[in-house]
Amino acid sequence: MYKNCHKETWARSVVKAVAYRVIIIALDFAVVYFLTRRTDIALGFVVASNVYTTLAYYLHERAWNSVAWGKISIPEKSGG
Repeated sequence: MYKNCHKETWARSVVKAVAYRVIIIALDFAVVYFLTRRTDIALGFVVASNVYTTLAYYLHERAWNSVAWGKISIPEKSGG
């Protein structure tokens, strides 16, 4: 049933992970700065948390990419 499923390339997964992390970095910094009013603490938190969460997100995406559940095959259109 899922024989012709398309899979993401590793490059697409990396680009998606980076784009997501940029948004999260900005939000993390804003929240921690708002709570502490300290740039050094906000920057420290952002650096530490985003190193391991970026790797976790990438691995999560790659793992889900190997699961066929919820994917459908889309037939290719013939040229013409």
